[in-house]
Amino acid sequence: MSNQDKGGLRASLQQYLGVFRYSRRAVSLVWATNRPLTVGLVLLSLVNGVLPAAVAYVGKLIVDAVVLAAQTGATADRDQAITFVLAEMVLVVLLAAGQRGISIMQSLLRAQLGHRVNVMILEKALTLELTHFEDSEFYDKMTRARREASSRPLSLVMRTFGLGQNVISLVTYGALLLSFSGWAVLVLVLAALPAFVAETRYSGQAFRLFRWRTPETRQQIYLETVLAREDYAKEVKLFGLGPYLLRRYDEIFHKLYREDRNLTWRRGVWGYVFGLLSTVAFYGAYAWIAISTAAGAITLGDMTMYVMVFKQGQSALSALLSAIGGLYEDNLYLSNLYEFLEETVPPPQGEAGEGPRPGDGIRFENVSFTYPGADTAAVEGISLHIPPGSKLALVGENGSGKTTLIKLMTRMYSPTTGRILLDGRDLEEWDPQVLLRRIGVIFQDFSRFQMLVGENIGVGDVKAIDDRERWQDAAEKGLADEIIDALPERYETQLGRWFKGGRELSGGQWQKVALSRAFMRSGADILVLDEPTAAMDAEAEVRIFDRFREITEDQIAVLISHRFSTVRMADHIVVLNAGRIVEEGSHEALMERDGPYARLFSLQAAGYR
Repeated sequence: MSNQDKGGLRASLQQYLGVFRYSRRAVSLVWATNRPLTVGLVLLSLVNGVLPAAVAYVGKLIVDAVVLAAQTGATADRDQAITFVLAEMVLVVLLAAGQRGISIMQSLLRAQLGHRVNVMILEKALTLELTHFEDSEFYDKMTRARREASSRPLSLVMRTFGLGQNVISLVTYGALLLSFSGWAVLVLVLAALPAFVAETRYSGQAFRLFRWRTPETRQQIYLETVLAREDYAKEVKLFGLGPYLLRRYDEIFHKLYREDRNLTWRRGVWGYVFGLLSTVAFYGAYAWIAISTAAGAITLGDMTMYVMVFKQGQSALSALLSAIGGLYEDNLYLSNLYEFLEETVPPPQGEAGEGPRPGDGIRFENVSFTYPGADTAAVEGISLHIPPGSKLALVGENGSGKTTLIKLMTRMYSPTTGRILLDGRDLEEWDPQVLLRRIGVIFQDFSRFQMLVGENIGVGDVKAIDDRERWQDAAEKGLADEIIDALPERYETQLGRWFKGGRELSGGQWQKVALSRAFMRSGADILVLDEPTAAMDAEAEVRIFDRFREITEDQIAVLISHRFSTVRMADHIVVLNAGRIVEEGSHEALMERDGPYARLFSLQAAGYR
C-alpha cells in the first residue's frame, strides 16, 4: 500500500472516530437528566447481558438430563431434568423482567430528556441577536438542531448500554463456543463485518443528505404553515392559492422522496446481500456441529447449546456492530445540536446603569448601519439630538430607514459606524436590562399573542405580567379599556382562535392592546411608536395622540407615521430618504421651506379635499 493510500485510510479512520466525540457529552446529558434511571438502565443492561448465555447453558443441561433419564429411567435423573426446566423458567422470567424494566426506564427518560434538550435549544435562542434570526443559513442550522436532536441523545446512550450488554453476551457466548472450536468464534466475527461496513457507510450518506436538503425541508414547513394557519387563511382562499401552494409542497416532497427512495433501496439490497453471509455462516456451523454430534464428539445437549449460542452470538454481534453504526449516526445528528448550542454569541459588554450627563437625552453621532449581506447602507451619516420631553416624528417613504433607526436606538442592532448616546453614554456601554427598562416600544408588526387580554398587555413588562392594576392603568392609557370592558371575561378573555373560547379582535382593536403594552413600562422615559395607529380610524387616532401628548409630557416620544395629521403634532420632524436625513424641523418651519415634507403633506392633504 502506498503512503498516499495509507494517509487517506488514516484520515478516513480519524474522521470516522472523530464523530464519536459527542458520545461522552450525550452520556453526561442523560446522567444529568435523571441519575437513578440512568443507573437502573446500566444495571439492567449488565444483567440482561449475562442471562441469555445462562439460559443457553441450562438448555444444554436440560437436553442432556432428558437423554440420560430416557436411557436410565431413573426417577432421580427425571427429577433433575425437571429442576433444570424450572431453573430455565426462572432465568427467562428474570430476562423478561429486565427487558420490561429497560423499556419502562427508556420511556420515562425519553420524555425527560426530550424536554431538557428542547429547553437547551430555546434557552440558546433567547441569547441570540436579531441578526441571527434574519440569517437564512443560521435558520437552517437551528432547524437541523431541533429535528431529531431531542431523541438522539437517548438513542445514543441506549445504544451504548446495548453495546455493553451485547459485549457481555458475546464474551459469555464466546467462552462457551471456545469449548467447541476457536474457528467457530472466528467465523462468527468475520461473517458480520461486511454488513457493519455497509450500514456505517449508508448512515453517513443519509446524514449528508439530511444536512444538504435542510432549506427544502424548511420550505415544506413554511408551506404547511401558510396552508394551515388562520392568519393566512383569508388570502389563501380569496386568491385561490391553495392548489398552487399544495402543488409546490408536493413537488418538494417528491424531490426529497426520490433521494430517500434511492438511498433506501441501496441500503436495503446491500444489507440483504451481506446478511446472506451470516445465514450461510450459521448453517455451515450448524452442519459442522451436527456432524460432530453424529460422530460422538459432543453430546446432544452440547449440540443444542452450541447451535443456540452460535445463532444468538450472531444476533448479539450483529446488534453490537449495528449499535456502533447507530452510534456513528447518532453522533452525526448530535453534531447539529452542539453546532447550534456552541454558536458564538458576543456577550453583552455594557454594565452601566446611568450616564455621565443625566437629562441629555439621546444623541446619534454620524451613525451608519448596513444589514449583514447587504451592499448598501440602510441608514448613513445620521446625526440627531432628542432631548428629554421632546416629541420626534420620523417621516419618509417605505424603506427610507425609519424602522432601522428604531432598532438601532433599542440596541437590537449595533451601528456599523458612529455611535448612539443616552445621557452622554454610548448605548454599547449600558447594561441591556437597564436600557430595556427605560424604553417602551410598539412596532408596526407587533405580536398578537394567543394569550389572555391581560397577559397580552402585561408582556410589556414581564416582571408585572400578572399585575391586574398595571393592566388596567396601561389599558386606560392605550384607550383599550373600552374594548376590554365589552369582552365577556374582560382581562381574562382568551384572544385569538388557536385555543378554545378565543375571541378575535379587529386590526384597530389589536393595535390599541399593543399600544397599551408599551405603557406597561411605567419607568420608561423613552416611548417609541412605529405606525401605532395604522389600523385605527381617524377619530380614534386623534383621541390616541391627544391622550399620548398628555401622558408623555416629560418623556421622549419617537413616532413613525405616514399620516401627516399625526406627524404635525410632533415638536421636531425628521424627513428620511434612502437612509439619510434630507430635512428636519417643526411642521411650520418645514412647510415654509417648501421641501420634500411640504410636498408630501400637500399631496396627502389634497386627498381629503
